[in-house]
Amino acid sequence: MLQRLTDSLETHKWFWYMILGALAVVFAAWGAYGLVNLNFGGASWAAKVNGQTISLQAARDAWERAQPQIAEQYGTGLSSRRRKQLQNQVLQGLIENALITQRTEQLGYRVTEADLIAAIRAEPAFQVAGKYSAQAAEDALANANISLPQFESELAGELRTEQLIDGIRSSDFLTPSEIARAQALQSEQREVQYALFPASRYRSNAPIGPAAIEAYYEAHKARYRIPESVELRYGELTLAQVEAAEKVSAAALHAAYEKHLSQFVTPEQREASHILIQFGKNPAAALARAKRILALARSGKSFAALARKYSQDPGSARQGGNLGWVGRHDFVKPFADALFAIPKVGDIVGPIKTQYGYHIIRLDGIRPSHTETFAQAKPVLLREVRRRLAVRRFGDIEDSLQNQAQAPGASLAALAKGFNLTTGRIALFLRGQGAAPLGRAPPVQNLVFGSGAIAPGTLGGPVILDNDKMVIVKLIARHGTQFKPLAAVRAGILAALQRQRENEAALAAARAARAKLLAGVPFARVARALKLKVAPARWIGRDDPSVAAGVGAVAFAAPKPTHGPVYEAKILPSGGAVLVAVAAVRSGQRQTNPILARTLIQQQLRSDADADVHAYIAQMLATAKVTRNPDAFQ
Repeated sequence: MLQRLTDSLETHKWFWYMILGALAVVFAAWGAYGLVNLNFGGASWAAKVNGQTISLQAARDAWERAQPQIAEQYGTGLSSRRRKQLQNQVLQGLIENALITQRTEQLGYRVTEADLIAAIRAEPAFQVAGKYSAQAAEDALANANISLPQFESELAGELRTEQLIDGIRSSDFLTPSEIARAQALQSEQREVQYALFPASRYRSNAPIGPAAIEAYYEAHKARYRIPESVELRYGELTLAQVEAAEKVSAAALHAAYEKHLSQFVTPEQREASHILIQFGKNPAAALARAKRILALARSGKSFAALARKYSQDPGSARQGGNLGWVGRHDFVKPFADALFAIPKVGDIVGPIKTQYGYHIIRLDGIRPSHTETFAQAKPVLLREVRRRLAVRRFGDIEDSLQNQAQAPGASLAALAKGFNLTTGRIALFLRGQGAAPLGRAPPVQNLVFGSGAIAPGTLGGPVILDNDKMVIVKLIARHGTQFKPLAAVRAGILAALQRQRENEAALAAARAARAKLLAGVPFARVARALKLKVAPARWIGRDDPSVAAGVGAVAFAAPKPTHGPVYEAKILPSGGAVLVAVAAVRSGQRQTNPILARTLIQQQLRSDADADVHAYIAQMLATAKVTRNPDAFQ
């Protein structure tokens, strides 16, 4: 449900399928749990769960959404057996989702209207600049082709599911021995020696043949998918265009000047310096001290020097007490009243009491109040009046354009000419992504992909983009899912194959070196023969920043040494390979840092809670009546 709103949400339910369906790999044979019946002819549903139907469309939609993740892990060249297995896992996730929904209803979990509203307002796809926007919500739902009642129903189901899962997780706890073991594992150390095999060392100029490029393209084709798209012709009118054409009369400018005269009045400003003495624990002593400093200032002592020495306002003290040019409303009332009552520049007054302490104030300059003349204000007036007139005119044009676009025989060319629209063509306006120059354009997405999408050859709009652009579109043609041609991605494939070749060569060298270590050749001699740098063996901890990235993961994934060192050769995530020798393991100690200990306990609790959730789902499956359609994905 939520995954249909934005790209970021598209993986939302797939995430749930991966978490709640993690047991699907174990249940790949199916029928291992539950009462399963596969003896039926053609069906219009994918599965039945305790009498509840999962539609063919729901299953096929879930399979389609899973394609990017599947392609990333397995490529697109799936065998029929692997494809069937993955489809089974996707359907298994839907079955488990249905079981959880049924259980939450049986147990009486409820979602209040306030909870639902809060969840809707917190939905990132419904927010603009971090705040809920009703227009953004409307656009997102329309773009996802989902009605508000349907969205609310599915969201309520997800919230009930979260209540159930949270209830299971909240019951978990750790015994002292479990905490001690978890902490010991986390702080475990291993004695490690390693050598890096840089990918660049195995660079080859041998050409990569067309067959390898084509094979890579086919195996990773899902990476080059182009989603559903349409070809559009459009006409647009911006508020700036309307504003530029708007004529403003002298009478309108004079009227605006009189109406908004206060905007062109600059109140009196004064430049001041001050010395602040805070009350402290003895206000009377602070007042006496302020009076002594005032006397020094009036006697001719440098005000700036006094401020640097005595003022307890750190910001201005460093500047010799100077506050710069200020207005009456820049300070609290007692201070402002005293400052603006000083008759002439250079006078010093005080002590003035405010909530901050006692102030000694010197007037350093006066800028009298000033009102701009009509001639001075005219440029600003012209912009503001023209913008107001343009906004009103923009709305009128939208109404007129909408009426004419709906008239029989309306054409984009005629409307563009009549309303001075800028026209253009977009060959591939992608679902969910849009295209330049319109951008993602949710209102246009709704016009061409929404539930009431316009048909090829028809006009849609006008719609408003970004509050300052009016767009009308004509749908020329629709295109299903496509793939970028090989020629367009060939350079990227060549680079990927080159990296792959270098990494494989580095790994082969690391494995050959490993074979020598297993034969008893010392690590230093093997490294020296290969002209590789290798540091002496040393103890490292998990996530030790002093070792090369990825080396720690290889070292701690290796089995514990029992009869001599353990050697591992692996490709590193950053490229190239590493040869690691793990000579010994040193058990960790109980964590004494309370913050780190608490973090570790929380991590272990989350891990245990996930296992409990999986077990809970397994129990539901064991007692459920599930019927699956073996031809659901045909």
